[in-house]
Order: sequence, then C-alpha cells, then structure tokens
Amino acid sequence: MEKIRITIWNEGVHEKVHEAVAKVYPEGIHGAIAKHLKTKTDFEVRTATLEQPEHGLTEEVLKNTDVLTWWGHMAHDKVKDAIVERVHQHVLNGMGLIVLHSGHHSKIFKKLMGTTCNLKWREIGEKERLWVVNPSHPIADGLGEYFEIEHTEMYGEFFDIPQPDELVFISWFAGGEVFRSGCCFYRGRGKIFYFRPGHETFPIYYQKEVLRVIENAIRWAKPAKEGISIECRHTPQPLEKI
Repeated sequence: MEKIRITIWNEGVHEKVHEAVAKVYPEGIHGAIAKHLKTKTDFEVRTATLEQPEHGLTEEVLKNTDVLTWWGHMAHDKVKDAIVERVHQHVLNGMGLIVLHSGHHSKIFKKLMGTTCNLKWREIGEKERLWVVNPSHPIADGLGEYFEIEHTEMYGEFFDIPQPDELVFISWFAGGEVFRSGCCFYRGRGKIFYFRPGHETFPIYYQKEVLRVIENAIRWAKPAKEGISIECRHTPQPLEKI
C-alpha cells in the first residue's frame, strides 16, 4: 500500500511562551496531531515548525509531501514570503492543504483565497455544535448528523472568504453565532480544506471527531495520480479541420 505523505506544520510558538498552552499541548499542537496520525497505517507523517531552516518547508520536503496541514496564530507575519510562494506553487501543482482554526489568517490561506479572511471571534469557552451539511462528502465519513465541542473559542460570520466550492460543516455556538466551519476549495490541481475547530488552550485536537475529520480531509486532499498539466502554451495545430 502506497502511503500518503503528510507534513504537519505548526509555528510552534505558543507552547514555548505560555505555560497554559504547554500544559494542554506539551509537544505542541503539531505533536498531538502527529501522534494520532502515526497510528494510521496509510499515513507517513513528519512535522515542521517555524524555527527550522526555511520553516521546515524546504523544496525537498514539499516535493515529498502529498498533504500539508497548517496551524498558526501568533507568528503569521514571521513566515517568509518566499516560503509562502513555494507552498502556493506546490498547492497549484497538486499538493493538498488542510488549514486549521486560526490558520485562516495565515499568509498562505489569504493568498489562496484572495480575500482578508476576517471573521468575528469571542473566547469564553462556549459550546460549539458542528452540523454535517454534506453527509455524502468523504470528509464527513464516519460522523453522525452533528458533533459537539464542549468548550471552544467562537468564530462568527461574516467570514470573508470566497464562496466554498463545497461546504461540509456549519457551526452553531451557545452565544448564538453560526460559522462555515468546513470549507473545500480547488486551486489549480490542489485541494484545500479549511477546518475551524481548534485552540491552543482547549484540548480540541485530542477529540476523536476532530481527529477523524482531519484524517478524512487528508485522504480527500491527496493529489490525483494522473491529470492534465496546467500550463500556458501555444497550440498552433487545431484538433478539427478548419
């Protein structure tokens, strides 16, 4: 069985500067996600962080990555533009990208969306109910009509993104807001999934439903083995006689 090659990227800053975060994610959010994904026989998993040379996203790493997951919050502006451009090109060429929670303000997500990606937020630990609005989608595999996260940060509409190509989840929060929390996009040959749940001080990346969605999204976003090349070229010879 050919394994899906996954790189889990996290800026890796919170857990080094905030004790409360380190208590929840002592090995970082990337470590928590990687620990789970490594239990899956069809996955090959590596991690990368901001502090590594080229943020751990060298050309060699990306050439050997089928799906990249992205989590960031405190240090979006520290990500070098040249690395963003490199990741962007790999997505257009077919690499899958899973953007998690506050990664909505990452340079790479905003570049791919072409919008501000702004939203409303509130951090009081309220309940979130995620409704499955596309139950036949592969990312919803194994889930019921909805699942709940007992304590989380609220994200509310309006979410300034392009209309998703496919919408898998919408969230309702105890305070009354709703949010498009599972959004699929196609860019070039690449597939992108934005998934809202996740926060550095809540143990959301240990919850089985959240991890199941990330698993499903990785399998959905993996590159197609075959496909047309996307290039700008002169075609002087028509297919039909003119």
